[in-house]
Amino acid sequence: MDKYSFLNAANTQFFADLYDQYLENPDSVEASWRAFFQGFDFARESYGDDFFEEVAFSSAPTQPAPAVAQPATLPVSDKVEKELRVLNLIKAYQQQGHLLAQIDPLRARQSAVSFSLEKFGLSSADLSTVFEAAKELYLPASPLSVILKKLEDTFTKKVGIEFEHLDNAEAKKWFQEKIYTGDYTTAFSKEEKVRILQKLAESTALENFFHNKYVGQKRFSLEGNEALIPALDALIEAAADRKGVKEVVIGMAHRGRLNVLVNILGKNLQDVFSEFDGKDYPNPEFDGDVKYHLGLTTLRKTVKGQEVLLNLAPNPSHLETVSAVLQGIARAKQDNHYAQNPSQVLPIVMHGDAAVAGQGIVYEVMQMERLRGYTTAGTVHIVINNQIGFTTNPFDSRSTTYCTDIAKGFQAPILHVNSDDTEAVVHAFLLALEYRMAFGHDVFLDLVGYRKYGHNEGDEPRFTQPVLYKLIGSHHNPTVIYTEKLIGEGVVTAKEIETYEEQYRNYLDGELEASRKKELTIINPIMQNEWQGFEHIASAEEMLQRVDTSFDRNKLDALAEQISVLPEDKKFINKISKIIKDRHNIYFNEQKVDWGMAEHLAFATLLSEGYDVRLSGEDVGRGTFSHRHAVVKSEDAEEEIVPLRNITAQGGGKLHVYNSLLSEYGVLGFEYGYSLTTPKTLTIWEAQFGDFANGGQIMMDQYICCGEDKWKNQSGLVLLLPHGYEGQGAEHSSARLERYLQLCATQNMYVTNCTTPANIYHLLRRQLKASFRKPLIALSPKSLLRHPLVISSVEELATGHFQEVLDDTLVKAEEVTTLVFCSGRFYYDLLAEREKLGRTDVALVRIEQLFPLPVEQLKAVIARYPKVTDYVWAQEDPKNMGAYGYMLMNFDLVPWRLAAMNAYAAPAPGSPKRHKARHQEAIDKVFNK
Repeated sequence: MDKYSFLNAANTQFFADLYDQYLENPDSVEASWRAFFQGFDFARESYGDDFFEEVAFSSAPTQPAPAVAQPATLPVSDKVEKELRVLNLIKAYQQQGHLLAQIDPLRARQSAVSFSLEKFGLSSADLSTVFEAAKELYLPASPLSVILKKLEDTFTKKVGIEFEHLDNAEAKKWFQEKIYTGDYTTAFSKEEKVRILQKLAESTALENFFHNKYVGQKRFSLEGNEALIPALDALIEAAADRKGVKEVVIGMAHRGRLNVLVNILGKNLQDVFSEFDGKDYPNPEFDGDVKYHLGLTTLRKTVKGQEVLLNLAPNPSHLETVSAVLQGIARAKQDNHYAQNPSQVLPIVMHGDAAVAGQGIVYEVMQMERLRGYTTAGTVHIVINNQIGFTTNPFDSRSTTYCTDIAKGFQAPILHVNSDDTEAVVHAFLLALEYRMAFGHDVFLDLVGYRKYGHNEGDEPRFTQPVLYKLIGSHHNPTVIYTEKLIGEGVVTAKEIETYEEQYRNYLDGELEASRKKELTIINPIMQNEWQGFEHIASAEEMLQRVDTSFDRNKLDALAEQISVLPEDKKFINKISKIIKDRHNIYFNEQKVDWGMAEHLAFATLLSEGYDVRLSGEDVGRGTFSHRHAVVKSEDAEEEIVPLRNITAQGGGKLHVYNSLLSEYGVLGFEYGYSLTTPKTLTIWEAQFGDFANGGQIMMDQYICCGEDKWKNQSGLVLLLPHGYEGQGAEHSSARLERYLQLCATQNMYVTNCTTPANIYHLLRRQLKASFRKPLIALSPKSLLRHPLVISSVEELATGHFQEVLDDTLVKAEEVTTLVFCSGRFYYDLLAEREKLGRTDVALVRIEQLFPLPVEQLKAVIARYPKVTDYVWAQEDPKNMGAYGYMLMNFDLVPWRLAAMNAYAAPAPGSPKRHKARHQEAIDKVFNK
């Protein structure tokens, strides 16, 4: 019998004409036909494109259709109509069946959704009727009762699956096959069940041990979601054994971190107990972090003998920040080690339910998922769902049905699973892995459980959720539930599991006793395999040591030629051609470079030496101020031409230039993560304007400025922050230099404000030529990009070095009575005023590097001016901003006065006239006017 014979009919032409009318304008056909065609579309989608040609109506008249059709009166076969009604029932379950899934381990779910037969035009009388629509469920033609049972078993048990929102028909078909054939719920073997139980028991036993031995200490217990451990264990084993995954990169907040560290990554328990005991660290320069913030890298061997490198990134108390950092780490590993098969690096992010719904960073990171500069070939997102955020109930923490509803906007399937059903959890995790590896896209797992104690173990949750915690208090934990299940199945005996639990407790006791003999806590940084040969620097003197950034002149000339020509067989707009041609001319005819050319040559020389360069941020390809043009577009086809890639093509390092999504928080976190993994890559994030970095301030405060101090993680990330008071108003004047300087201490990073092309060239090269890595906060110019005086000689690039201080070479030292220290573009305003006034008694000294402050160099400069009686710190920023406060604390070599605007709430006024007046006021103070 033909598969579609139940839809055969006689008058196909009338149906086809009416269907065409419906497709053009659904509202133009009568309502009952419109509903019919909606079901017909679903059937056609389900059965294939040939369905339309085979559809007819057995009870339709054989004569030609009337000129004006009356569809409501046309008879339609009851059989056909009911088949479509059953298809609509199936469709409804696929779309909304998850709302009836028993995913809450504590309470029955309340849902307004109904799947009564009457709602779909069916009745109990149809239960014994055999329907061909069962084939949609991978069944043979079956009675409606069988179809209903299949739907209920699939969608309303302990796993609720959402995949109907996916646009990818192949992905939807994939899910249908997996869930309807039962492929993803194949029964586990006895050995697999025993391992699941053992990992579950370890999870519970570890939490109980902490609870009893360290009463009241914060640990952010996993209890209520212990099934995470066996499920994560199974996922990693399968990823390595069956999917070829070589590295797993994990990010998570506090909840369950200690359990994951011990039972998944195999962290040394003696170290964990030393952290609980609050022991000090061996290095006085290292402050460390609390135990539930720490990360770890470990090489794990699976049961079948495969090796997989596990990396758990450290993170602060700022919830979802690690989501962005993790993606950068994963992408860096993919770019550097697995470029031919990025899926061999598997990112896993564990969220809290309140955090994943409430934190905007989640949206920013999700938006990266399919962007070429940020994709990581799919991430497995696991929500450790406590059904509460500290004290806040779901109805106060989100407007959506699920905490995971954000995933729907990004075409990610979602699996909700009851954490009490450990096998269902493991099955769901393995299905998520299968999807990620098959399609290379994100997938969400919503592990619905509860939180046994308060937000931390010293908190009283009954203050705010007394009813909920009565339920929790009387509820068996997942280990008890699963143990009883396996005993009932005859898989294990009560004695066997008791023996195993006793052995594990004895192991914990032994490790605790051994740890008590140690005096100090040792914290190991993550990913040290990527950092061999790089040293940690603990003194300003070491950071100020000169690094050789010179470059052979002949090779420099050759690189300049390569990056300052465009293909002759392509057409470019005249302005682009002129910019690139001018670079060539100024270099080869005048032996000079401007800012843009110096920057390009820094990239080019590093690439030629085998280093990689990654530049990302908003509009970085062209550059906000049109100075860069690292990426040039052909006029006709908008083909991307990247002259710097000429060097890559000749065996040099890899160049990555990506215009980012309009995000600071997420992208800055991503690039920080990238820099943690790639010490031989110049990783740069450029803000469109310096104050845009405000949007990523959490990344600066919690990671960039202190990651080495907290976690021993080095980073060479560069932040280019355009800065300069040029009359553009409050928003785009200041990069908020004062904030970065306030964060400077213990040699944690560099802060610079350069004024010459040669210095930016050597500064960028220094980042990779040094034997260590520190973040670099580089205030970069706007107007100086094209200032006629902002020019350096080619020789300065070839033979020079980065100069932390630029002395004044335009005046005679013995005539100077006023010595002015300044930084950044303000120097050129002061220089113009000095020339205007004809003052030869004022020297202008530029401090190009503010941190670490080059004290010895400044002493030498001061000694050059024996007649000075007036020392000045001059800045274009208001008195309460800029470097003034920092200089007050750190620059006491001479008594000095301030030349700056008064203190203001906003960085600059909106009125250009007022700005000009205030700016001139600061200049006048320098010259005592």
